[in-house]
Amino acid sequence: MKQFFIKGENIKDISAFYEEMNRLFMRNEDWKIGASLDALDDLFYGGFGEIKGNEDVELIWQHFQENRKVLGLETTLEFYEKKLRSPEIFNSKLIQEKIKELNEGTGQTYFEIILKIISDHPNIHLIEK
Repeated sequence: MKQFFIKGENIKDISAFYEEMNRLFMRNEDWKIGASLDALDDLFYGGFGEIKGNEDVELIWQHFQENRKVLGLETTLEFYEKKLRSPEIFNSKLIQEKIKELNEGTGQTYFEIILKIISDHPNIHLIEK
């Protein structure tokens, strides 16, 4: 089984998270995935980058709890508020609902969304360090 080590100490924001994903999974490609949850989901389906198809992969996430905080509530609110500045691209009503849920304590943080994406791929085995 292939093993990949997420160096959590490199992750200071959303952009740095994707830099780390590209370092791990796209090192032999001449292109990189963008800072997109959909791109992350596609990456874990395999077929490009370091994951070949539906092969089993062990994803060892170092500094897991620190990254939970870094990609937590504040970062997620900033992420959604930035999207609100481009209503011609993003669904403002949906984003406002996501912000409301976060403020009420019922919404998912960016970190929790990442974990959900990982859990949707049974071949990706997450180990928290």
